[in-house]
Amino acid sequence: MKISLLLLSLLIFGCNPKQKPKINIPEENWSKRAININHKNNLIKGKSYLSVYSQIYNFSQNQKFNLTGMVSMRNVSETDTIYLLRADYYNTAGTKIRTYFDYPVYVLPMETLEIVISKKDIEGGTGSNFIIEWKTPLNCPDPLFEGIMNSIQGSQGVSFTTSAKRLE
Repeated sequence: MKISLLLLSLLIFGCNPKQKPKINIPEENWSKRAININHKNNLIKGKSYLSVYSQIYNFSQNQKFNLTGMVSMRNVSETDTIYLLRADYYNTAGTKIRTYFDYPVYVLPMETLEIVISKKDIEGGTGSNFIIEWKTPLNCPDPLFEGIMNSIQGSQGVSFTTSAKRLE
């Protein structure tokens, strides 16, 4: 009887279904990659749009499936360092959720930097996206930005990619 009352008390008072779970989003230390590029001449500026999905619809619009998202930011030059100026993350409604960095960071030749969006971080929704601004030396190839989304549930998984579109 005492055990039953204890269990009932824990169920009633121990859980608050209205409280949202806190999501810990690990912060990348982008400042360790910060660089002053004011002295660099002949840099070409670009801006890219990348769609990334925190969720996709599952069976209907009323049911969603959460995904882990990865933004892959690649320097495809074998010789030149490129510079990423900012990476802003937006949700489905077009509201900026967060800025990962808003100062120049360097990407060495053939190097890849990544932003990982946890499966638990569904703030972006079904239409989340990034705006990434960058600069490259003259005659350097544009950086490559891709979104890789995946999730595994039970013995089934889903995985797909998206590619950025250059805006300017």
